[in-house]
Amino acid sequence: MELTNELIEQITRLVVKELNKKAPIINKDDSDNKQYDSIFRDIQKSKRGMNRKEVVIGIGPAFGNVIKKTINDLEHVKVIKEIMAGIEEEGMLPRVIRVNKTSDVAFIGKEAANMSGSGVSIGIQSKGTAIIHQRDLYPLTNLELFPQAPLLTLDIYRQIGKNAARYAKGVQVKPIESKNDFTVRAKYQVKAALMHTRETEFVVTAKNSVDIGLI
Repeated sequence: MELTNELIEQITRLVVKELNKKAPIINKDDSDNKQYDSIFRDIQKSKRGMNRKEVVIGIGPAFGNVIKKTINDLEHVKVIKEIMAGIEEEGMLPRVIRVNKTSDVAFIGKEAANMSGSGVSIGIQSKGTAIIHQRDLYPLTNLELFPQAPLLTLDIYRQIGKNAARYAKGVQVKPIESKNDFTVRAKYQVKAALMHTRETEFVVTAKNSVDIGLI
């Protein structure tokens, strides 16, 4: 049987439907995340930073606790350390926040940008999809988008940190060349849907973002 995009989409819908039947815990403010070991610790409720050298990294609600690796098995702790290192190499200051009210990478990035002292941010989902955002842009517009998470490496995440810092400094930025593989969708579509569904289960729309630190 030929594995077509239409067949993959049908399989994905069926798998997600079954998963939703088993775990309908969306938008419950019951601190579900606390039952999982986390690579992060909560520090305080997030506020807009005042330091113009600050670049905020916004992570999804399941990042580093419920889910600890990206879609291509990069450890979340290593991903965050590379992004932070890239920001610091440009002389800027990283701050990490957990965005609890959405699992959409564009809105994670937008929330992080609103909290950033420089107005520039990086948003990242648990599966690894990333975005560089800016406070004065609409949520669905961005500075750079990295949609094919399976192709992202630790080196690319470091470059994402460097580029975000350069945008924040207002210096010339060379956009990161995006790798493209037309077979990625077929290989990872089901896994991507399952990971996104899992992260969305931990969205709490009324819960504030929080500053976090590595344990």
